[in-house]
Amino acid sequence: MPSETIYRVEEEANLRIPLSNGMTLSARVWRPVGCGPVPVILEYLPYRKRDGTAARDALTHPYMAARGYVCVRVDTRGCGESDGLFDDEYSEQELSDGVEVVNWLAAQDWCSGAVGMMGISWGGFNGLQIAARAPEPLKAVVTLCSTTDRFADDIHYKGGIMLGENPGWAATVLSWFSTPPDPELVGEDWRDIWLNRLEHTPFPAERWVTEQVRSDYWAHGSVCEDYSAIKAAVLTVGGWHDGYRNTMGHLVDNLTAPVKGIAGPWNHKYPHFAVPGPQIDFLDEMLRWWDHWLKGIDRGVEADPAYRCYVMDSVAPQTSFTHRAGRWVGLEQPRGAGMTRFYLNGTRLAGADGPVSRTVATDLACGRGTGEYFPFGFGPGELPDDQSGDDALSMCFDSDPLEHGMDIVGRARVKLALSSDRPRAQIAVRLNDLRPDGSSALIAHGFLNLRQRDGAAVMVDMPRDETVEVQVLLDQAAYHLPEGHRLRIALSPSYFPFVWPEAEAVTLGVSGGCVELPHLAGEGVPIAFDGPKSATPLPLEQVTPRAEHKDIRIEDQRVLHEILGENGLVRNPETGLETREKVHEVFSVARFDPSTASARFAWERSYGRGDWRVSVHSVLQMETVDAGFLLTAELRAFEEAQEVETEVFRKDWRVMVPRM
Repeated sequence: MPSETIYRVEEEANLRIPLSNGMTLSARVWRPVGCGPVPVILEYLPYRKRDGTAARDALTHPYMAARGYVCVRVDTRGCGESDGLFDDEYSEQELSDGVEVVNWLAAQDWCSGAVGMMGISWGGFNGLQIAARAPEPLKAVVTLCSTTDRFADDIHYKGGIMLGENPGWAATVLSWFSTPPDPELVGEDWRDIWLNRLEHTPFPAERWVTEQVRSDYWAHGSVCEDYSAIKAAVLTVGGWHDGYRNTMGHLVDNLTAPVKGIAGPWNHKYPHFAVPGPQIDFLDEMLRWWDHWLKGIDRGVEADPAYRCYVMDSVAPQTSFTHRAGRWVGLEQPRGAGMTRFYLNGTRLAGADGPVSRTVATDLACGRGTGEYFPFGFGPGELPDDQSGDDALSMCFDSDPLEHGMDIVGRARVKLALSSDRPRAQIAVRLNDLRPDGSSALIAHGFLNLRQRDGAAVMVDMPRDETVEVQVLLDQAAYHLPEGHRLRIALSPSYFPFVWPEAEAVTLGVSGGCVELPHLAGEGVPIAFDGPKSATPLPLEQVTPRAEHKDIRIEDQRVLHEILGENGLVRNPETGLETREKVHEVFSVARFDPSTASARFAWERSYGRGDWRVSVHSVLQMETVDAGFLLTAELRAFEEAQEVETEVFRKDWRVMVPRM
């Protein structure tokens, strides 16, 4: 059993961790007082520990420190108060620095020599990636909302198709990593540090749009290249309302190191405060993991089922939920043992195949019910809406009402015999629940760039009007389909703005196929988690209100998706720091002309305390132009004195990237 001792915790705001090149990284540290050398839990990411992650850090790290761990939150190079310059996500620089940090922490007299890494999203990614480098002190990892394959299953591409969030994420990075350090921690040099960062701000959009196949660039940092390289014990966690929902299954299936997976109903947040609920006592789940693998205390983790998943009940679609009904099930593999196959037969999903002769043409209005790639609570209505409108613009195959309920658990696979009247084409496949109330609820979807049907490393044109065999793997799901409900497969040659369209409208023909559904076949054990708890929340002051707005409309046959999110002015009473951030996104395309697709992302971030006031404004736009993509961007930085704002920096980009 774990110790019942709850230690007093002391904090250090700016521990400098030295690197071999003479630079230092800035760390915030929570130490238990009076318990001698203990293991270290490291969270390593670029999102500004001083303000960006301060609220969520307060909910987690003090709790762990009070139970006998030193918790260390490190900003990566060039971010927050750390030295140097940011270069790219998961770069060689970032991962090498991370290995140095792990080894340095293990050598401190307040560390027992054992280190664990935890993190969500970016920190979940690099925790796995650093584990793949196997630094000796790293004994355990908790990774959330991450991926094993940076090309196939990240925010950039899906099924070989560029996601609309690829340029959107590039705009976010441009905004985040051009911000200044806090003068309270770095002193009078803050301005020189900031101007140097601004001058050297990279433009990752160019690289991320250029690399349109699974190249060495994407293989770097993709732990699926060699799962056996990971020696640390891994707890992998994610949610059904997040974009990264396949990682838990991949790791449970493939790691040779000890591994357990938890898949809940959550969005892109930690499970003790994520929505939709139910939230769980995730802090105790982590504590059990750390106690076992870092302290050698038997907390029963090896007896846990390999894969604990939340099977969601069927509910009417909504663009936001606070709670999803369902039940927890413990399994020894991330899929059901049963398999049911439905065949395309005329316009139906049936138990036997039959003749099919149907076509569907590009309509860029299909995709209005998509929802966000990874909902994380910044912007309204992030979840998929009723799919009926998109279904009406798709080729749909419906089953008869189910005679018995079915628990779909795993990744559905759709096999198709199809043709295209253009050499460049894509397909979106949605698996929907047709409910008795008339709504169509998304269960899972999948995408395929048909030029990558033979593998993600090359492009091969589709033969015009010739039938080819393809298969599309849908995202992992755990969903209860009740008796009397029907299944629907919806096929479309576009799904904007979730995925970026080809430059030409296409017509796809389908002459046959099937869907394979993994489902529970009586296996699994009921499990339960305790309710959530956390450390004391950070008492942030909301000085001005938040604002959120989302509008999806068709104007003069042009499809527009507009999103506004503003967090208002927020003050941290512990540091006196005031922050504000605002994003405005507009996706636009002529309904029947994909060559007109464009997206514009505008970010504003401001920081201040007393007389010190600065802000960064950035705009990135991507347009389909001729045979490629036109990327334009601007970055502007301002200082404010006596309520007068002065521009201190400006940089512009204009890049043409060919379409492969």
